[in-house]
Amino acid sequence: MRQVTKLLITLISGFYLASLLVPGLEENLYLNRYLVFNLGEYWRLLTVALTHGGLMHLFFNMYALLILGNSLESAIGQKKFLAIFTISQIGASLTSIYFSPINQVSVGASGAIFGLFGAMIIVSKRFGLEVKQIYVIVGINFAIGFIFPGIDWRAHLGGLISGVIAATVLLSPARS
Repeated sequence: MRQVTKLLITLISGFYLASLLVPGLEENLYLNRYLVFNLGEYWRLLTVALTHGGLMHLFFNMYALLILGNSLESAIGQKKFLAIFTISQIGASLTSIYFSPINQVSVGASGAIFGLFGAMIIVSKRFGLEVKQIYVIVGINFAIGFIFPGIDWRAHLGGLISGVIAATVLLSPARS
């Protein structure tokens, strides 16, 4: 397992376990429009990735992070991988709180995961690899956000767009 990918999985999983043991921890980390814009709790744009709505939510996000993270980190390096993950998470959070009702609470790292999908598309195209399968996986996962209630499809969309933009900029020939 790649170093930054391992660190992210350990950190996110550790916070999930801590939230089971420390009452109220998740309430200080989740994303909410009012808390960010009205109370200035901007850290929530990032800390939302440390929260999850149950063990299955955590498992699926960490599995996707493991698969995407190892491949991307290997292809583009630790710094660019971490930058894309972080930019995608911030973009996902901003999209979520801008377009969601003021009282909506969001949890999870899936916005950043969608950003990694976007980055994988850019990296695959750059190396001349097939991207149809990535489009199918993104499409299925995006559709799931409309089928099951409580999934923040806005964060998914914001993360995907942010990941594409961040990868395009960070992997441009002038920067590579």
